[in-house]
Amino acid sequence: MLAAAWTVSLGPLLVPLVSLALVGAVLVAVHHAEVVAHRVGEPFGTLILALAVTVIELGLIGSIMVSGGPAASTLARDTVFATVMIVLNGVVGLCLLAGAIRHHEITFRVEGAGHALSVLVPLTALTLVLPTFTITTPGPSYSGSQLAFAGVASLLLYGVFVFVQTVRHRDDFLPIETEPEETHAPAPTNAATLTSLALLMVSLVAVVGLAKKLAPGIEAGVRALSAPAAVVGIVIALLVLLPETWAALRAAVRNRMQTSLNLALGSALATIGLTIPAVATLSVVLGVPLKLGLPAMEIVLLTLTFLVATITLAGGRSTVLHGAVHLILFGVFLFLAVVP
Repeated sequence: MLAAAWTVSLGPLLVPLVSLALVGAVLVAVHHAEVVAHRVGEPFGTLILALAVTVIELGLIGSIMVSGGPAASTLARDTVFATVMIVLNGVVGLCLLAGAIRHHEITFRVEGAGHALSVLVPLTALTLVLPTFTITTPGPSYSGSQLAFAGVASLLLYGVFVFVQTVRHRDDFLPIETEPEETHAPAPTNAATLTSLALLMVSLVAVVGLAKKLAPGIEAGVRALSAPAAVVGIVIALLVLLPETWAALRAAVRNRMQTSLNLALGSALATIGLTIPAVATLSVVLGVPLKLGLPAMEIVLLTLTFLVATITLAGGRSTVLHGAVHLILFGVFLFLAVVP
């Protein structure tokens, strides 16, 4: 599909076909990432999935930034904010609710969730909140030096988190074993793992290429519906997080909530820690203005989300109540995005 659509303009017939191909490429990419993840084990597995989703998301953002348009300057901000809200309210809420419905009460490691939140909160404040209040430049944006500092700080924070997750305190992110060992599928062979790794790279190339062709159509569809420009970022975040949400939901249903949290929180951390420095570089190279600061309403929603997430994850066990609260907050976010 990518080869067929690369040199032609997308008409009414090709847009749905390219959209289906893009969704299929995302699903295939995450499937092969999951195969590799199963081979290398936790927490490396969820880290690979998070990085794969981040590469997909960055490809989508970069494609629309290159094409320009009215949403280009705020696209990174809207997508990162949408990712955080979808992960902390939608994905976590859905996993908590599904797991609690099936198992009555679900448990996870407080240490791993605490490590992730302790990095996610300052990362989000640095990249999405502080630009609204800085005075060096007008508007919700950083100056060149401020943007460079924020990019380096984001990379350092994410790098330290990965070190803690995979080396220094790896045990804090390992799942609490609640399943009989025989229920786990056998690990893939080295040959199957290398094959999946190669196909993962091919799938990511397909995702980025198809997204580049589809980017103008996404913006045109949002304008046709008279929806706010921020909806473009929500569409992108929902698209790339859908397969990861499915993987996290399956883990929660199997009473492996720690794996679900590793997937969800790791994705949010990778999105900010890697996407913001990358789009900042693109902004400088392409000369596209980059607005990162959130408006007041979004800052209130973000603060409320972190407060509720901290309360939910502080006890190490959750019930249907926690899942329902997060899902209702997710509904509030979606409603106010369309009807601000």
